[in-house]
Amino acid sequence: MSYEIEVENIKCSGCAGTIVKRLSGLDSVDEVQVDVELGIVRVTGDELARAEVCVLLEVLGYPESGSTSGVNSVKAKAKSFVSCAVGRFADKPSD
Repeated sequence: MSYEIEVENIKCSGCAGTIVKRLSGLDSVDEVQVDVELGIVRVTGDELARAEVCVLLEVLGYPESGSTSGVNSVKAKAKSFVSCAVGRFADKPSD
């Protein structure tokens, strides 16, 4: 089964790289694709584990759209900056 989750705070391929890497580590996920421009995460895997995927996305700073507000929204943005930086660093070729 495949499903889509619209998320907040995706800014670049570094964000996408972090999301793909971390979600791919879940047993319930077979494949992950991220549309940076639309802010959509497409997951192929067990749809019953959607809640687990959403929790991990929130931990990474990419909560499902409309699921956070106020202080929690600010915290999510801060986490996403860190995840973004980690993703960019991981994508960088070594010299």
